[in-house]
Amino acid sequence: MNNTARVLMLSLMSVAVLAGCKKAVKPEQPTDTTTTTPTTPTTPTTSGVYGPNDLDTDACLRQRVVYFDLDQDALKPEFQAIMGCHAKYLRDRPSSRITLEGHADERGSREYNLGLGERRGNAVNSALQASGGSAAQLTVVSYGEERAVCTDSSESCWSQNRRVEIVYTAK
Repeated sequence: MNNTARVLMLSLMSVAVLAGCKKAVKPEQPTDTTTTTPTTPTTPTTSGVYGPNDLDTDACLRQRVVYFDLDQDALKPEFQAIMGCHAKYLRDRPSSRITLEGHADERGSREYNLGLGERRGNAVNSALQASGGSAAQLTVVSYGEERAVCTDSSESCWSQNRRVEIVYTAK
C-alpha cells in the first residue's frame, strides 16, 4: 500500500474515531414532580481546549508510547485514538513541540534497526499530521536498538522495545 493510501486511510479512521467520541450524553429529566432546588455545577465548565496541565491529567494524553509488530512500521488501529488526542493538543497549543523517538528490538543489524526506528517515527508523524497536527511541531529521531527498555532475549521483552515514544519538548 503506498503512502498516500495509508495517510488517507489513517485520516478516515481518525475522523471516524473522533466523530464517535464527540457524542454528548443528554441528561435525563427527573420524573419526580416534588419540589427540587436548582443546583449549580461544582466544577467549572471548560472550553474543550487542551492546556499544559492536561499532559499529566488527561488519560489519553498520558499514553505516549506506540508499539509495533516485529519488522513492521505500520501503525496499529488501537493507537488511532491516541494520535487524535495528541494532534488535538498540537492544534490547541501551536507553540508545543513533539519529538518522536523511534526504537527497535535487538534483532537485526544496527543500520537496519536505525532505519526501522525512523520509519516507525515517520508513521506516527504521518498519523499525527493526518489527524490535524502540524509538521512544523514534529521532529523524528531514531535510536534503533540503542535505548532498550528491556534487555532480556524474549518475545515479551522485544515487544516492549518495538516502539515510538512521544516526547513533548515544548508544552
